Amino acid sequence: WRAPAAARAAPRVAMTTVLAEPKRVIMKFGGSSVRDAERIREVCSLVASRMAELKVTPHLVCSAMGKTTNNLIAAGNLALMEGIVDLSVVKALHVETARELGIDETDAFQQVRELLEECEKLLEGVAMLGELSPRTLDKLVSFGERMSGRMVAAQLSRVGLTSRQYESWELGLVTTSDFGDASVLDDAWPTIRERLLAIPEGTVGVITGFIGKDREGRITTLGRGGSDLTASLLGAAAGFDEVQVWKDVDGILTADPRGCPAAKPVPFVTFEEAQELAYFGAQVLHPVAMQPAMRVDIPVRVMNSYNPTAQGTLITRQKAEQPLVSAITSKSGVQMVDITSTRMLGQYGFLAQVFKTFETHKLSVDVIASSEVSVSLTLNKKIELPKLERDGFAKGSHELNAIVRDLSLCADVRVTSGHSIVTLIADVKRSSSVMAVVFSVMARLGIQVEMMSQGASKVNISLVVPEEREKEAVSALHKCFFEDGQCDVNIHTLEQVMAIKA
Repeated sequence: WRAPAAARAAPRVAMTTVLAEPKRVIMKFGGSSVRDAERIREVCSLVASRMAELKVTPHLVCSAMGKTTNNLIAAGNLALMEGIVDLSVVKALHVETARELGIDETDAFQQVRELLEECEKLLEGVAMLGELSPRTLDKLVSFGERMSGRMVAAQLSRVGLTSRQYESWELGLVTTSDFGDASVLDDAWPTIRERLLAIPEGTVGVITGFIGKDREGRITTLGRGGSDLTASLLGAAAGFDEVQVWKDVDGILTADPRGCPAAKPVPFVTFEEAQELAYFGAQVLHPVAMQPAMRVDIPVRVMNSYNPTAQGTLITRQKAEQPLVSAITSKSGVQMVDITSTRMLGQYGFLAQVFKTFETHKLSVDVIASSEVSVSLTLNKKIELPKLERDGFAKGSHELNAIVRDLSLCADVRVTSGHSIVTLIADVKRSSSVMAVVFSVMARLGIQVEMMSQGASKVNISLVVPEEREKEAVSALHKCFFEDGQCDVNIHTLEQVMAIKA
């Protein structure tokens, strides 16, 4: 059976939002794209070919090589817990890569050697003092980006391009002092623009992602998605034509290919849709990373460094056509909190008190559904559920314990685990058509929808389902919305509901 056209609604390629080939671009390459000598060669060859064939003027933002950040953190923990300084894994990767590339005798790699020595001295200090503060940890992990940038710049020079590595703070990237999760200061934007545009014409700048410095000159990190954020920020501040984020997938996909082998790239999404996808489980881009580009409306293109001829996904403020469903994502390990007022019906301020309690204890939520006297919500991070001890106190998350305690004064509170959120990025103006398919699929599979919410963003519909049925639900929904002839729901029910199209 072939699902009705409105249900299939596969993304179309021919759209009026296609931009002319950009001239000035920021090209960001993640850790897997620069993980070893072979990948660095491929990246540099890619940059050179796009400059020659497409006449683009690029600057690069590079993450640390492969798993270097994790290995630096592991080295820090080893120094802290056992007093052992061992940087051998990180050192071996960079030395061997430089040797394979033939850049081991360059000035750039001499700087890498010096950074390795500085990193070892930092670890010696950690081992001696028995302390690894957030400030020290930020400095420790910064060595990964600083070394990879120098190696990429050296290889670009080796293939005939003029290139130079820049620390992000050399270009004016100043942050707050929130070590581990710093934010870039708004007043840094003019300086970033001035210094980025001052890079000599014809020079490919290779800029450290993920890191910056606060006003006191201390190294900070930008948290998860920090390198993508750096690229977005540089492009936005300098008014470039496009930010390109080069990953190891063919753009944003209609679903996670590990559970949906037929998942396909989505050619176009809006910033809002991309943020919702990222927030509810997609791993391609972090929601925060897109904010600078959104602020000044600069397109972001997600490309595959392993398959550079793929179209990728273009993220813009608007798109010409809106399919019924653009993509499906999911998030597992979700806790749900059900709160029912114990006071009289219509008691004024019940919802206000609920939200105030969550604000006080700094716990955010993913999905919410409410009525006059009850509210159900999911937490946006997996935390330890409280367990009642013999003395009457709960053992578990301090924040969740506090919320349960405070709300119990006016409500019955029930916390459960074992849930997943399935989110459809959809045209909610046609939500009746979307939900006709969704509930037909859920009924056919016997999956209980424990909660649903249509986002205020007007681009997502989220369902809470039992965690053990998550993959099954996503796979079945993907077949109905994106795979011709694969939808296995009651044909008569679905065709009747879908007969009237928005």
